[in-house]
Amino acid sequence: METKWLEDFVSLAETRSFSRSAQLRHVTQPAFSRRIQALEAWAGTDLVDRSSYPTRLTPAGETLYAQAIEMLQALQSTRAMLRGHSSAGQDVIEFACPHTLAFTFFPAWLSQLREKFGPVKTRLIALNVHDAVMRLVEGGCDLLIAYHHLSQPLQLDADRYEMVSLGRETLAPYCKPGADGQPLFHLPGRPGQPLPYLGYAPGAYLGRITDQILKESPVAIHLERVYETDMAEGLKVMAMEGHGVAFLPYSAVRKELKAKRLVSALPPGMAPLEATMDIRAYREKPVDHGAPKGTAQALWAWLASGGQGG
Repeated sequence: METKWLEDFVSLAETRSFSRSAQLRHVTQPAFSRRIQALEAWAGTDLVDRSSYPTRLTPAGETLYAQAIEMLQALQSTRAMLRGHSSAGQDVIEFACPHTLAFTFFPAWLSQLREKFGPVKTRLIALNVHDAVMRLVEGGCDLLIAYHHLSQPLQLDADRYEMVSLGRETLAPYCKPGADGQPLFHLPGRPGQPLPYLGYAPGAYLGRITDQILKESPVAIHLERVYETDMAEGLKVMAMEGHGVAFLPYSAVRKELKAKRLVSALPPGMAPLEATMDIRAYREKPVDHGAPKGTAQALWAWLASGGQGG
């Protein structure tokens, strides 16, 4: 039996909705249902009355719900005590961060943070967006730093999590320049002659934002996907080698644009083809049984007061 099954079950007991709980737990509804079924198989009895709507717990489910709350609270308290044995761990702030932000935004932001806030010890856990969010949900980090866009918001319960904005980021198309300094590939491309497109792998957060940009373009964009990866840094390297057009965050290409190793793929006069995203920090709201580390609390208070590091 996995603890995440208990967390799933508690969420279902509180929302009374498979779809809502799947959304809050950042999994697909079929995957969420399978985890509830796995918990029922472990328990040896039905825990959910699926004949009713909203969803109701069976008597066995009500019993497990009460016990699950106690078990999860006990596990959280035990984890806090174990971490307390490490004095070094108390002043290290653990960040979960998607790979792109880990490579681009975080290093410069941390430098400015240390200048304005003061010395700080950090541990960075770089993951894909889904896993970074789950790190926060499962208590595996102090703060999550992630992109936010209205078309692709993170489904974090505002009653449980709070956030502060750290800055903004623009996603736009870039490519290698030719010998004349002009882009090798000019958007929007032509029918029958699509431009080589370096895209994000299916499911990647920046890929979904890029799809939204292309969908909302006032002119038809003609692209042919020739390469994909889930990391912006991988797309940037391919773009610099002249393999095609890539939509990249400005912070990832700032140095390359200055050195003229990349240029905008938009010709003069064409309307901007971009999206502006917030960069946000999230944390779980403190509760009585799990006070945050002193250094993490001090940093959050400083960020929330408007003392941004970037």
